[in-house]
Amino acid sequence: MTEAISSSPSTRIAVVTGGNKGIGLEVCRQLAGNGVTVVLTARDEKRGTEAVEKLNGPGISHVLFHQLDITDASSIAGLVDFLKTRFGRVDILVNNAAYGGVEFLRGPVYNSVSSEEELSGMDRDQRLEWLWKNSQETYDAAKKGLQTNYYGTKHVIEALLPLLQASSDGRLVNVSSDFGQLRHFRKEELKQELNDVDNITEERLDELLDMFLKDFEAGAVDARGWPRAFSAYKVAKAAMNAYSRILARRHPELHINCVHPGYVKTDITIHSGLLTPEEGGSRVAAVALLPEGGVTGAFFEDFKESSFV
Repeated sequence: MTEAISSSPSTRIAVVTGGNKGIGLEVCRQLAGNGVTVVLTARDEKRGTEAVEKLNGPGISHVLFHQLDITDASSIAGLVDFLKTRFGRVDILVNNAAYGGVEFLRGPVYNSVSSEEELSGMDRDQRLEWLWKNSQETYDAAKKGLQTNYYGTKHVIEALLPLLQASSDGRLVNVSSDFGQLRHFRKEELKQELNDVDNITEERLDELLDMFLKDFEAGAVDARGWPRAFSAYKVAKAAMNAYSRILARRHPELHINCVHPGYVKTDITIHSGLLTPEEGGSRVAAVALLPEGGVTGAFFEDFKESSFV
């Protein structure tokens, strides 16, 4: 299958993490529909291969699978070796793989039909309240949330950076969230520090994330002014937004942006969202396919540039 896939210099090469379902699958579909050769990655080989088989049908024949666990250094190295050998570059990297940072009280996958019946007539805030009531924050889940949503994504970026730089128009799209906007932080000093793009450093982000975990373990999240409810997810996404801005300044040759896909019906929301994965995916794909010479270091929401705050 992979041998038939074009890797000519004129064909753009995209890598999508967490591509086997939900928003990631739709991003793969929409990029491929725009003539991009897509490397769909997922932790589970069987699910990833099945996702590629679903996509490679009428009109789309240039999606291939490679295994990737973004929290596993050897898995990341394996993907890099494959991309170097097969393509020699990456034109678009979409970091979509994520973990909710909470444990759901309804089991691993809640029936989406049942949840839709239960959520019928609820607005966004009511749905978020329902989601919160059906979740619990634990230290282990919070720690895993930071390791996946911030450090896992960061390690993928660091490993693929040389391949993005080998592109004539390298694009890095980090799937973020309005939960990562700084308005959720209640301590003004934290807000200001995370928004100070001229002075914030990777080392300081590490310190802040360590501080958050210690406060979480001590039950001091509220007292210290961290975000309430889904706090680990919010903190990790805010840190990734800050890191994206650091990278955009450091690498002006690339286009590095964050995008909020909206409140989407996926496993990570127990299917409580208002948008379909196709709608969420279209917001991400639009940023990946911005015209050449566009903005970098920006946050996008509803197809337009928005605020990190």
